[in-house]
Amino acid sequence: MSRRSRFGWQLAIAMLIVYYGFILLVAFGKEFLATRIGQGVVTVGIPVGFGVIVFTVAITAFYVNRANREFDRLNEAVTQEALK
Repeated sequence: MSRRSRFGWQLAIAMLIVYYGFILLVAFGKEFLATRIGQGVVTVGIPVGFGVIVFTVAITAFYVNRANREFDRLNEAVTQEALK
């Protein structure tokens, strides 16, 4: 239980850093985010915002993978031990 909780908190802190970092960048780095990429209308803010979304999906997939691989096995072992 403590391993899963610690892992969950680590991922939550990573997500908070990325999310609030993006919000702070929006608040204080508008010029940077408004910088155009190439000759089109795409600015730096679009891939950065997309990166936040991709990061969220990636850490969710990482958590689910580890939960299925490790934490479910540990929960099953605890349940079997309790039933003895």
